[in-house]
Amino acid sequence: MRFDLSILVPHLGFLAKGAVLTVEACALALLGSLITGALVAIARTSALAWLRRAAAIYVDLFRNIPFIVQLFFFYYGLPELGLYLNAFITGVISLSIAGGAFASDVIRSGILAIEPGIIEAAEVSGLARPTILRRIVLPIALRTSIRPLGSVLINLVLTSSILSTITLNELTGSAKIVAADTFRPFEVYAALLIAYASLTYLISLAIGRLHLRLNRDMAEARL
Repeated sequence: MRFDLSILVPHLGFLAKGAVLTVEACALALLGSLITGALVAIARTSALAWLRRAAAIYVDLFRNIPFIVQLFFFYYGLPELGLYLNAFITGVISLSIAGGAFASDVIRSGILAIEPGIIEAAEVSGLARPTILRRIVLPIALRTSIRPLGSVLINLVLTSSILSTITLNELTGSAKIVAADTFRPFEVYAALLIAYASLTYLISLAIGRLHLRLNRDMAEARL
């Protein structure tokens, strides 16, 4: 068999649309994961026992159920209850909920790592608890958790390939169609391997640079 990537040239536009869809879904899912993760992390560090318990159940539930099962539940199960969502919205919501469970652990660790004196000083100055969380606790926790949150983003990108199972033609879904049309799955999936490896590598580089910049800014602020 002759390896020939030129057979992909006529399909580059179609594959590019799939790649854009993947980026859009992952960007929205990252935002949803951060919001969900932050709320759950706050709940897990709350003084209210029932709130901590509820947040812990959420994390344990969505971290221990295969993502494809969660996805199928939302896409095929919810319509039985009269709730119909298109594949893109279902994918984003599913990724956000699953990603939020992992992000919450990262953000919670960042919150617990904050020096108690910082929070005590804010309380002494008269700031309300919600203000302390919004303006002090969460910004510090997010800044110190950039690298592990980057891992959450990379995991979202890799997991997004499963969205092709609910007829969403993101990058993997588009590749499956091209492979079926060209009868050249080896070249198509070789290109897909390269695409995902390149995307995750670029994300890793960007996260590394952001981490260094934030650490430098924090060090300068202390001086």
